[in-house]
Amino acid sequence: AEHHGVRHLLLAGRGGRTPDAEGWEEPVAPGARITIAACDTTDRAALAELLASVPEAHPLTAVVHAAGVLDDGLLTDLTATRTETVMRPKTDAAWHLHELTRGLDLAAFVLFSSAAGTLGAAGQANYAAGNAFLDALAVRRKAEGLPALSLGWGLWDTGDGMAAGLGEAELRRLARDGILPLPADRALALFDRALTTDGPSLLPIRVQVTEDAPALVRALEPAPAPARRTVRAVEAAPEETEPLARRLAGLGAADGRRLLVDTVCGHVADVLGHGSGGAVDAERPLGDLGVDSLAALELRNRLGAETGLRLSTTLTFDYPTSEALAQYLFEEMGGAGTDEELVDVEAEVVRLETLLGTVLGSDGLDDERRARVAVRLRALTARWDGSTQVTDPGKAGDTGEKGLEAATADELFGILDGELGSFG
Repeated sequence: AEHHGVRHLLLAGRGGRTPDAEGWEEPVAPGARITIAACDTTDRAALAELLASVPEAHPLTAVVHAAGVLDDGLLTDLTATRTETVMRPKTDAAWHLHELTRGLDLAAFVLFSSAAGTLGAAGQANYAAGNAFLDALAVRRKAEGLPALSLGWGLWDTGDGMAAGLGEAELRRLARDGILPLPADRALALFDRALTTDGPSLLPIRVQVTEDAPALVRALEPAPAPARRTVRAVEAAPEETEPLARRLAGLGAADGRRLLVDTVCGHVADVLGHGSGGAVDAERPLGDLGVDSLAALELRNRLGAETGLRLSTTLTFDYPTSEALAQYLFEEMGGAGTDEELVDVEAEVVRLETLLGTVLGSDGLDDERRARVAVRLRALTARWDGSTQVTDPGKAGDTGEKGLEAATADELFGILDGELGSFG
């Protein structure tokens, strides 16, 4: 209305807007008449009825599709329902608009997509897929000679709407990926500019490339590279630029473990937005530090890139502290045989505690099995304390198996693995 001379606006949403609705704010469009309609645009019949209500005196000349819903989660946690909830407002609504308006003489058909469809976004596989559909629809319409523009927006700096649910951790994660909030006035200026272009899709985003940013984001950085990155590369200590595996190979076991603890703590600090690894307690469970499922995924990816190892998606569950993670990485990188030092028993106990917590919550733990595990745990504790009096009365003697007082630590752990593994 202000910049393009539009005098009639039809705003449609699933709930509509009325002066008594929560969050209602009267739209401001000087000199324009605004009609607000309640319409679920994923419902083709309802949308067709809405379009039919447009008066002939003021025909539809442009479409802007800006719907979006979020339901973030790891890919393995996404159900068909969660995927459909996010994709339908994008895919179904856009497709219905495409089909129902293709016979009209439109000046513009604009789809509000997201950079997630092009660059990817942690925990947003469903949202990324929906927006990729919008980008593809714009390409198809252009090929058919129809107006089309898909705008892959980054985060808007408004503090409400879809961005309202983002916490500090999510905002820090976006910043580390090089995506910064876009002020609303700047976003609207980019919208106006985009309408003057011919391409079917654009990425109106604010980028400040970091060294941790994904490759696709780094590719957006204009040349030459900012001096900030050049200076950092020059000033970096030689040992910091040397591959981790090579640095580890030149160290003894104790120093090697210390290096890996520092490395893990450093990445945990980055994921959580702390200034340095010194802020991370290496013996404290990662969950207590604030590492959620998405942060755990990012941590795994970071450690995989740093070490060159293929790491499991359950890494932080299997090794729930920085200390335990470092020990695991030390062994996987070939450091276990560098000397005769014992493994980190405390880290293994933490791992055992986590396993027991999971088993106790299952339905397969009957009284008999609970009792057998309790005997073995008491035997293990007694052996650690130096006692040799506790045996497994149900196993030793009549079955020919030796008593637990004669078992080694590895054998005791093996017994526990066998018992607990049977619970699934």
